[in-house]
Order: sequence, then C-alpha cells, then structure tokens
Amino acid sequence: MVKKEITVGSLYAGVGGICLGFKNSGFKLEWANEIDKNACITYRANFEHNLHEADIWALDPNELPKVDVLTAGFPCQPFSVAGYRKGFTDERGNHFFRIVDYINALGKPKVVFLENVKNLKGHDKGKTFRIIEEAMNANGYSFQAAVLNTKDFGNVPQNRERIYMVCFRDEEDGTNLYKDHFNFPEPIKLKKEISDILSSDKIDEKFYYREDKYMFPKLQEEMVNKNTIYQWRRQYTRENKSNVCPTLTANMGTGGHNVPLVLTNTGIRKLIPKECFLFQGYPENFVLPSTVSNAQLYKQAGNSVTVPVIERIAASIMNAINLGESEE
Repeated sequence: MVKKEITVGSLYAGVGGICLGFKNSGFKLEWANEIDKNACITYRANFEHNLHEADIWALDPNELPKVDVLTAGFPCQPFSVAGYRKGFTDERGNHFFRIVDYINALGKPKVVFLENVKNLKGHDKGKTFRIIEEAMNANGYSFQAAVLNTKDFGNVPQNRERIYMVCFRDEEDGTNLYKDHFNFPEPIKLKKEISDILSSDKIDEKFYYREDKYMFPKLQEEMVNKNTIYQWRRQYTRENKSNVCPTLTANMGTGGHNVPLVLTNTGIRKLIPKECFLFQGYPENFVLPSTVSNAQLYKQAGNSVTVPVIERIAASIMNAINLGESEE
C-alpha cells in the first residue's frame, strides 16, 4: 500500500523557513500565505506550490485546500482574559484567534504547529500563553511546547531561543492518536563554527568598515578575534565571547547596534545577507533574488526561523503521525 502524503499549509510563511523544514522531513507543501511582497519574491524563487500573497484577514480560509498540518509563525499580541472568557469573537483583531478561524475552516487539521519568540511564555504575566493553550484544548487539540536554542538543537552557531508549540487533534471520543508518540528533539553537539559559515568569496567593498567610518579606530582596536562576531554599541564594541552568532534581528540591515561584524583577512565587515541565511541553517543553494534589496534580505533572515531546528521537530511530528495511525 502506498503511503499517503502528509500535506502542509503555512500561515505567516515569510521566506519559507518553516516550509523548508517540513519539506525536508518528507511533508508535501500544499499552500502558503504571506503578506510581505519582498518575502513573497524570495519565497517564489525557492518554492513551486501556491503562495497566497494576502493579508491573513482578507484571505478566505474556506477557499483553501484542507491540509493535514497547519503551521504559523505568528505575531505575538496581548489579549484580555475577560474578552477570552466571553468567547473567541471578542478577540477578532488578534492574530492567534485568526489562526483558530483557519483551524476550524480547514476542518481541524491533524496537527497545528506554532512558533513564536521565547518571551511569549512570560508575555502579559503568562496570560497570553495560557490562553493559547486553553484555546487549543477547547478546540480539541493537545498542547506541547518547548523553548529550543538554535545552537543546541540545530547544529548552527547562532544563539536564538524560540518557543515551538505542537498540537495534535483529538478524536471524537476524546482520545488522541498522536501526542504520546511525539517528543521534542534532544540537544545535539554543536560542530559548526562561525568560520564554517563565513564566505570565502570576494566580498563587495560596500560591506566593509574602513577608515572613513567614525567608529573605525575603536573597531580596529577592539576587534581582535577572527572566530567570533562583534556588534557596535554606539560607544564600544561588544564581543560575543560564546563564539556563536548573536540572535539575528529583522533590523540588522538598518545600522546601529544590531549589525553583526566580523574580522577577516581583508578587514572588518558586516555579515553579508547570504551569511545571515546560512546562520539560519538555510542551504547554500537557497536563492536570494537580485531584485530584492540587501536591507530586505537582512530583514527576511532576521524574521526567519532556523531551518534545521524546524526539520528536527517536523521529523518527530511525522513519526508521531505514522506511529499513531499504524495503531488504529
């Protein structure tokens, strides 16, 4: 008997980090949704399935093909416990409750996978996280969550903590085929170093900090290690002594203290966009379109997820689905 493909729909897809992780673990990508036009250009350069370039509020979930897995790396927003207790309709402006709309319109996928910043857990004194868990339970799903760091779970030298939530659909009788078969991945030894990711190609001069930069004397004095990443903090240089890349941010292309700097044989320079994507675990052949500005590419890398971490969680989800359904 031919095994049925397990399909995925992706909300807030960005440039496709979650999608790529699931694809690498054997899932079939059915469709995705993203509102940012530049992210959509990068997404389409790397994937062939249907991408809905639309606001999540404007897109009609009833018109989307049903999928086995719904994923969403959604924005974190506060919502009131009082409003929640009156029912979900009081929270129509909130992204999480819009995801709940999609879950129900799509006929309740077997799995809902959510990703967010680590601080979601403590957001609004823990109320936000508790409401998300309660809402998933109320809609007939289990709820498991873990904060995982890229450097510990992805073999990628970046310090990046994110919370991942995995929810499996209950059966009509209240049992759950999948949840007991699922475990978040175990930590793995970090084998990659910063030097493994830095490009050996000739880098355009515009990425270098030369004598014409006001902070150059201080950078030259304080940047002495070639296997670490520095950041300029207005008056001084911060060295990341852990020998991993600091958390990449969406505004690292705009200047200021978020710019990751490295000391190379050819001088002091910023990480180039390609390196930022590599620090998120994207493959060498991931296409960065020439029509998208560097500022937008930096933003896309900073907004993204770390692909190998997603891939390991997705592999565990796949295993849980297969084991759960083999016992039916």
